[in-house]
Amino acid sequence: MIHQTAVIDSSASLGRNVSVGAYSVIGPDVVIGDDCDIGPHATIQGPTTMGAGNRVFQYASIGADPQDKKYAGERTRLVIGDRNTFREFVTINRGTVQDLGETRIGDDNWIMAYVHIAHDCVIGNDTVFANGASLAGHVLVGDHVILGGFTLVHQFCRIGEYSFSSMGSSVKQDIPPYITVAGNPAAPHGVNSEGMRRHGLDRDQIQAVRRAYRVIYKQGLRLEQALDTLRPMAERQPVLQPLVDFLAADGRGIVR
Repeated sequence: MIHQTAVIDSSASLGRNVSVGAYSVIGPDVVIGDDCDIGPHATIQGPTTMGAGNRVFQYASIGADPQDKKYAGERTRLVIGDRNTFREFVTINRGTVQDLGETRIGDDNWIMAYVHIAHDCVIGNDTVFANGASLAGHVLVGDHVILGGFTLVHQFCRIGEYSFSSMGSSVKQDIPPYITVAGNPAAPHGVNSEGMRRHGLDRDQIQAVRRAYRVIYKQGLRLEQALDTLRPMAERQPVLQPLVDFLAADGRGIVR
């Protein structure tokens, strides 16, 4: 399962049934879980911990030093969950001591070719990043998010669960849960009803999200006023609680 041309550091730990392709490099302090498939010409640097069932395609660079001028060789980490796919030329950097000290990737994510995930990003579960999407440092991405091809996300932005960005979006502010955005700069274009439906939300829940969207974007309310309206709505329809929590938290301001 290990090609004879692969270079694996003596301190690296590989689980059961791991395959490593030709000319791949597994560096010091790398832990790879069971049933992972590391393709040819891939590089994984540490400290990096990867769970089970992940697939890394050729020429991916996983766990390299952060692209941050403040980085001075501190020991930081990349933590990856289970069953993720990282396609060709994906680049993922470790964290920095100025933030979490680690970059985190959850489970069941589909990361397409040429995606970049910078230092200190935290990615949830079951996301899709289409070709060329790029996250600057310190970006938080919730579960079930889809980023269209060549979406660019500014540092410190938050991307709420079930949200969707169209191809080529330039995201400079936070995207609330359930919202679809497009353009440069990215602007709201309704709710991600199809994404919600595919993940099992029913008609009443989707309609509740649509009503909440109108409160936020169609009634001319300040954010504080919109929250005052949304809080009792969330008590009646819990699907709105993640939206209320997101809007109430500190951030870069939401897309408008």
